[in-house]
Amino acid sequence: MTLRDAELGKEYIIQAIETEDEELNAFLFSLGCYSGEPITVIARRRGGCTVSIKDGRYNIDNQLAEAIRV
Repeated sequence: MTLRDAELGKEYIIQAIETEDEELNAFLFSLGCYSGEPITVIARRRGGCTVSIKDGRYNIDNQLAEAIRV
């Protein structure tokens, strides 16, 4: 399942990041978004969603949400 399909408010463990873009992988890693880390979808918007990773909240677009497998 991808992050885009995740339930609001439920904590998931990131299984994989499926992207070919190394720069994007490095950016996500700097946010704490990598395999084994918990992530929670806090809100959904038309263009994406707001997620909680570690102590931060981030807005990500739908394309990125599709790349994060939980």
